[in-house]
Amino acid sequence: MTTAATVFVLNGPNLNLLGTREPQVYGSATLADVQALCAEACAQHGLTLDFRQSNHEGELVDWIHEAGRAHAAGTLAGVVLNAGAYTHTSVALHDAIKGTGITLVELHISNVHAREAFRHHSYIAPVAKAVIAGFGVRGYALALAGLAALAQP
Repeated sequence: MTTAATVFVLNGPNLNLLGTREPQVYGSATLADVQALCAEACAQHGLTLDFRQSNHEGELVDWIHEAGRAHAAGTLAGVVLNAGAYTHTSVALHDAIKGTGITLVELHISNVHAREAFRHHSYIAPVAKAVIAGFGVRGYALALAGLAALAQP
């Protein structure tokens, strides 16, 4: 891995509401706070951060395809994906991840397995390298550290 390797941190629907949406579940940190945390973690590991959020499934699929092109070019260390509710519904995201061959960490701020039953199934997990859940926004730094470690020879 070169020091210029990029990590995509992709955030799905409603994550733009962090800080105000169900703070008892998701905490008080905003998406801007999460981006700053990710920038710091990437700097510690010599990675370049590409941080994005969308409420639209197709846009997330397009970004996974873009990550796949970066992976093929050898410039991608990996992807951290907090797909939000799309985790539990999106075969399209599953297929995009599988089709690109990227190294991806599925991330959840809350422990989805301690919540409603419909949140217990993930379409992302079978094509993810790892899954992190329940560490709050600190899970992003853990996911980035994991990708950095995986990218080492």
